[in-house]
Amino acid sequence: MNQISNRIFTLICAMFISLNFFQSLSQAANNPPAEGEKFPEIRLAIPQKGDDSKYLGLDNEKFFQIPKIKAELVLVEVFSMYCPFCQKEAPAVNNLYKLVQSDQNLSKKIKLLGIGVGNSNYEVEAFGKHYAVPFPLLPDPDYKIHDAMGQVRTPYFIAVRIFPDGSHKVVYSQAGGFGDAKEFLSSLLSKAKMK
Repeated sequence: MNQISNRIFTLICAMFISLNFFQSLSQAANNPPAEGEKFPEIRLAIPQKGDDSKYLGLDNEKFFQIPKIKAELVLVEVFSMYCPFCQKEAPAVNNLYKLVQSDQNLSKKIKLLGIGVGNSNYEVEAFGKHYAVPFPLLPDPDYKIHDAMGQVRTPYFIAVRIFPDGSHKVVYSQAGGFGDAKEFLSSLLSKAKMK
């Protein structure tokens, strides 16, 4: 009876260790992109609204990836129409956009893009209209993009530095609001080593 108990105990311990190992692998795969890493290889649908694809400098293809945007720095906001923190942050993000656009030099170098996790095209459009969001917003109704970005909480901001040779790296990756738009922009430029 003791041998059977020992074998069962050993089997349970082995199963527990295996379960913990696979859970830690799963959690590692679901981490958001960290500073210094590449942005996940996510295919995004070309925006259909107005001049959104022109603003991003995209060709007339069906899909694109963040490093294909014609910019030196892309700030991606992960939001949800139903997130009260995203709603509260919307005016600050709009201020950041206006600040960038008011500078002739920066307006060519920095682009903003929002991804509405769990939101349909209709919900993304409703959010954009209600908060007068001036930059492109893309839907992620099935959470595929959200999963690829590590299932981040909303709002979440990821800044991607794109280099002339086409390579790129994440220079900012953080949950929550960013506070004062002017200070945040200055911090982003410093992290991206841009003037």
